[in-house]
Amino acid sequence: MASSRDYGDPLLVGGIIGDVLNPFTSTVSLKVLINNREINNGCELRPSHVVNRPRITIGGEDLRTFYTLVMVDADAPSPSNPFLREYLHWMVTDIPATTNTTFGKYGHSISAFSNRIHRFIIVLFKQLGRDTVFPPEWRHNFNTRDFACNNSLAPVAAVYFNCQRERGCGGRRME
Repeated sequence: MASSRDYGDPLLVGGIIGDVLNPFTSTVSLKVLINNREINNGCELRPSHVVNRPRITIGGEDLRTFYTLVMVDADAPSPSNPFLREYLHWMVTDIPATTNTTFGKYGHSISAFSNRIHRFIIVLFKQLGRDTVFPPEWRHNFNTRDFACNNSLAPVAAVYFNCQRERGCGGRRME
């Protein structure tokens, strides 16, 4: 797997490394589907495309290995003034390797998406064991790095997408 320190890494180019995560090496496959579309780093989606939780499949080799998945908005409430960075949109803990998020414990369910341009990051962390991670009580000003440190989590995969405003919403109107 590639290191996030590699030149041209989309996580580095997109500012995910730095704003949300420290450099890490991807060691587990992470497949993210939104509306049956596989999500790759930097792809563009509209808020209406992400009203349902993503379908996520996790690689690995041993069902006794557990993972935590978080999805955060790095640009809340707006990219020009992200004073709520990061906003926790979704969390699932205790996901066994080789399965998907339906096998984990839901700590926070999907919350509404903004109608502005934002970067949404899905990060997969390896846990020390089952029942070792506890979701926070808050969503705004969530800090992925601190959460990982406090729960002894190691990032093993990440993907991000840009959520753009719906066509015809906002902007200048010509009369």
